[in-house]
Amino acid sequence: MEHEVFVPVPVERLRQTLGDPVRVARAVPGLQQDAGADPVTGRLKVRVGSHSITYRGTAHVSARDDGSYAVEGEAGETRGTGSVKLALTLRLRDTDGGTTLTFDGTATADGRVTELPQDAVGSAVVRLLNRFAEALGETTEEPERAEPGEPVETEEASETPEAVDTPEEPPAPLVEDFTEPVHPPAEAAHARRTMIGRSAEEVDHAPPRGRYAPVPAPQTVASGLPLRWAAPAAAVALASAIVVGRALRKRR
Repeated sequence: MEHEVFVPVPVERLRQTLGDPVRVARAVPGLQQDAGADPVTGRLKVRVGSHSITYRGTAHVSARDDGSYAVEGEAGETRGTGSVKLALTLRLRDTDGGTTLTFDGTATADGRVTELPQDAVGSAVVRLLNRFAEALGETTEEPERAEPGEPVETEEASETPEAVDTPEEPPAPLVEDFTEPVHPPAEAAHARRTMIGRSAEEVDHAPPRGRYAPVPAPQTVASGLPLRWAAPAAAVALASAIVVGRALRKRR
C-alpha cells in the first residue's frame, strides 16, 4: 500500500517527534498503553465499517540512514486467534507550508478482518494513517524539558508574595438588650403598682386584673323588691298584735 498525508509542520520538528517513542505513542489514535511496557505497547480498537476489532500488540519506529523511518508492528486479537503484522516505510518530504508524509509497505492479517469487505478494510487503514499523521503534527508542541537536578522556574512560582502581618480585629462583644420599654402598657403598670408590698403567695393567688380580670355575674333587681316592702309590713303587723294584746288585758 501507499498513502500520502500533508502536515503543516516543518520537517525537523517532525523528525524530533518521530525520534521520541513517548510522542509516537501519544500520536497513535485510541492506544491504551500497558503499564510498565514499551511506550507503543497496549490495546488498540480498530473500526471497520460497522464492526470493531480490538488488538493487543506493540510497534517500533526507528530511523534509517537515508532519512526515512521503519515502522514495524504486530498484534493479536483480544477475543479471537487472528493476528496482524505490518512493515511500513515512512518518508518525510519538505513541502511549502509543511511536510508531506508518505507511507508505503505491506501488511498481513488473518482472523476476523479477513471476513470483512476489502474496501472497508482499506478505508479503515487510510483513516488510521491520517489520524496518526495529524496527531504527529500536534505533538510537536512540547514544553522544554529541564535538566536533571535543575529547578524549573516559572513566573508564578518565582514571585513569592510577601507576608504582611495585619492585626486581627477583636470580635465584636455580644451585647444583649435588657432595657425595658420607655412607656410600658397601662395594664402592666397598674399590675406592677398593685403588687408592690404583697407577698409572692398573695400575688400568685391574687385574681387577675385589668383586661384579663373575670367579669362579675349581673345582679337581679327583681328579687330585692319583695324584701323592700316586707320589712315595713312585718313591723306594722307586730305593732298591731301588741295593741290587740294590751286591749285584751284591760278587759280582763
